[in-house]
Amino acid sequence: MRILLHPVSLYFRLAFLMAAAGAAALSWSVAQAQNYPSKPVKMVVPFPPGGSLDIAGRLIAQKLTDAWGQSVVVENKPGAGGNIGADFVAKSPPDGYTILLGALSTHAVNPSLYAKMPYDAAKDFAPITLIAVTPNVLVVNAASPVNNVKEFIAYAKANPGKLAFGSGSNGSAGHLAGELFKVETGTDAVHVPFKGGAPATQALLAGDTQFMFDNLANAMAQVKAGKLKALAVTTAERSKLVPELPTMAEAGLPGFDISTWYGFFAPAGTPPAIIAKWNADVARILNAPDVRAKLMADGAEPAPNTPEQFAQMIARELAKYARIVKASGAKVD
Repeated sequence: MRILLHPVSLYFRLAFLMAAAGAAALSWSVAQAQNYPSKPVKMVVPFPPGGSLDIAGRLIAQKLTDAWGQSVVVENKPGAGGNIGADFVAKSPPDGYTILLGALSTHAVNPSLYAKMPYDAAKDFAPITLIAVTPNVLVVNAASPVNNVKEFIAYAKANPGKLAFGSGSNGSAGHLAGELFKVETGTDAVHVPFKGGAPATQALLAGDTQFMFDNLANAMAQVKAGKLKALAVTTAERSKLVPELPTMAEAGLPGFDISTWYGFFAPAGTPPAIIAKWNADVARILNAPDVRAKLMADGAEPAPNTPEQFAQMIARELAKYARIVKASGAKVD
């Protein structure tokens, strides 16, 4: 004999089963987080060793190792503007044991800059937290005849096509800042990408290029040495690290706002409880006085936030850089 369930009864039965499944999944997720980590964790840095992002990652990795009693091992996987390392994490098991230290390039610029991407920056990752924001600064050689942004714009307009600016790579904040500068001022300059910020800075010091939107920490060391002149920071507000420098907006380019940022990402589908553990522990580390002092000495302003806030920020950054890349015509095949 077949027993037919009333539609209302069937609805409540299904609702009960779904609720039970959800509760079981939550319980499993919490239990996983309580036992996490039970083995070494891999932190993938998609850039070469030695940069400010790599230094910050290694500092945090050591602090997490001390706190968790399990090794957090930094593994550099550079290439394609960060895409190689980011793609490796996107395709890793979502169990919390492979985490990406991603950045502006991997999650905001590259999706518009590259004709074909190996991963979806929004869908393939679970944002954990922003780590820090690093302002860039417009610098020129100390021998340059200009002393402020207004003079530099006039100088660039008087020398169309004769000025070159370097950057650490295609798609870097320095590259996009230069492209935005050209669009906003109607000037013409040649972009010269280098394999890293250090050789780009050396080219500016040697006079091979004429200006650069450089990482604040790198640039200010040369400014203090009297080898470069700093004209303005690229962020919407003045930097706490160099409050004496005006913003590009204050110097006559309203809306100019570009900065380098980096943060942690897990593969999409990673249990929420593990995301929450990473978020809470990294925030605690970033708020420690010694860590804050170290990052700020490297030109980075610690800025931990929630996974939801980080996701919203990434959405805004994706839209912003899509507009900048389109306006500049910059592309990487």
